[in-house]
Amino acid sequence: MPVAENQVTSPALTRNSRPLIEGPAVWTGAKMGEREAEWTYRLSPVEVAEIEAAVRAVQSRGLDIVEVRRADFPLPTLGPMLDQLRVEVLGGRGFALLRGLPVEDRPIADSALAYWGIGTYFGSARSQNAQGHLLGHVYHLGRGLSATNPNLRSYTTAEHQNFHIDRCDVVALLCLRRAKSGGLSSIVSSMTVHNVMAQRRPDLLERLYQPLPVDRRGEVPEGKGPFYEAPVFNSYAGYVSVLYSRLHIGSAQRFTEARRLMPEDIEALDMLAELAGDPELRLDMNFMPGDIQFLHNHTILHARSAYEDWPEAERKRHLLRLWLSPPGARPLPAVFAECYGSLTMGDRGGIICKGTQPHAPLTPG
Repeated sequence: MPVAENQVTSPALTRNSRPLIEGPAVWTGAKMGEREAEWTYRLSPVEVAEIEAAVRAVQSRGLDIVEVRRADFPLPTLGPMLDQLRVEVLGGRGFALLRGLPVEDRPIADSALAYWGIGTYFGSARSQNAQGHLLGHVYHLGRGLSATNPNLRSYTTAEHQNFHIDRCDVVALLCLRRAKSGGLSSIVSSMTVHNVMAQRRPDLLERLYQPLPVDRRGEVPEGKGPFYEAPVFNSYAGYVSVLYSRLHIGSAQRFTEARRLMPEDIEALDMLAELAGDPELRLDMNFMPGDIQFLHNHTILHARSAYEDWPEAERKRHLLRLWLSPPGARPLPAVFAECYGSLTMGDRGGIICKGTQPHAPLTPG
């Protein structure tokens, strides 16, 4: 059964017909910034020791990281807390920050395995690109800009990332090393953005409930076209879930067969972007090494500021990423199969193309 979410719609309708969303997933960054203790959890020495014992046990068995399941990574004390965090991410405010995982001066194989083991308490790992990376590396590869190369993913650059979702239920980021400057993480409740649009410009909100072309950016599943159509806001089974990347919507216009964006579409997308970046609505996080951020893509948009990296390879900004499919997630409408591949809870999300071989690389590339 899906996790019971406290997302409900208000009987008070807006000037058009879209009801307001209510519940803990509706929040503002200004207020949430004053309540940091509610959404952060620092690992205790006992819990760190549990993680390290689980890592050693897995290593002694010679398991490959992709073979590790929750049962292989027992966390008697921390496990129940991770279960609580998962419930909060899926059915509450939509995000959490876990702090204090030892990563500095540690082999990346140890940090990656510890992170993967924690991730098994949230869901199964999904492929993050056509190469089949189950363990992603957010790392500047120096191959150009995603704004000018439609086949380049922005997590491999140091450029600013606009607010967006990832193609999975839950995305997790572990900070290994920080940039020389910049690289600030920002999140915003897409449910709050929805409500503000409903109150100020219900006509523009309605445009975002209509399908828009979305570019697959060169990662095309077998039997699919180079772009698909999907609304930003999707109402289904009592939930409003979001599919949004302005970059991918914009670059779909390179295909002559894609529907042209109308001025009203662009105005609606501009308003969404403006609200997402509003200092009153967004919440900024400055990652420290050992921080793990969990986000529910259906109710949270995330962004990153541009950053200046260190020249030395061993000091460059480096985050590990997991795309996770939890059991007990919310039901999703059929259109999500276009970018999730499947609608089956616990087995959906990610990118699978012809020849994709899922694996967990320990180095960026």
